[in-house]
Amino acid sequence: MNLTRIKNRLLAKAFTALPSLAVRWAKQLEQDAAHIPWAEAKTPLHRARVALITTGGVHHIGDAPFDMQDPDGDPSYREVPLGAAPGELTITHDYYNHADARDDLNLVLPVDRFRTLQQQGAVGAVHPVAYSFMGHIDGSHVDTLRKKTAPEVARRLRNAKVDYALLVPA
Repeated sequence: MNLTRIKNRLLAKAFTALPSLAVRWAKQLEQDAAHIPWAEAKTPLHRARVALITTGGVHHIGDAPFDMQDPDGDPSYREVPLGAAPGELTITHDYYNHADARDDLNLVLPVDRFRTLQQQGAVGAVHPVAYSFMGHIDGSHVDTLRKKTAPEVARRLRNAKVDYALLVPA
């Protein structure tokens, strides 16, 4: 096993055991809010089409797993059909404990929660496809994510007339 991958797995365990350590580490990653893209909401949520995007490494069991051998992560994404049964989905992500997500996938992909919101009229519609990324991206893969895969998913959402996307971390 690659030393960087071992380090990343150990850090993930340490951050889980010591959340204050994770907070301290995350502060080094904070960006200036002036550089964060922002768009004012135009569509009321009760009329909006909403999509789900997770960094939990969720994918259909028939899809290629995320590449966990690359110490910098895998900047690709998987389309997750929201009609898939929970038994048809799996998680490929080495850097968090999947136990709770296996018990309730809604923790990293809140499909049932959003279906309930749709039934209650709180959201207009839920896009039938979620997008899943592996949340540990580092090194040159950050540019791939920023310049290729994230814009590709954004185009797909725009073409599907999605008004809002909920980003769900793992």
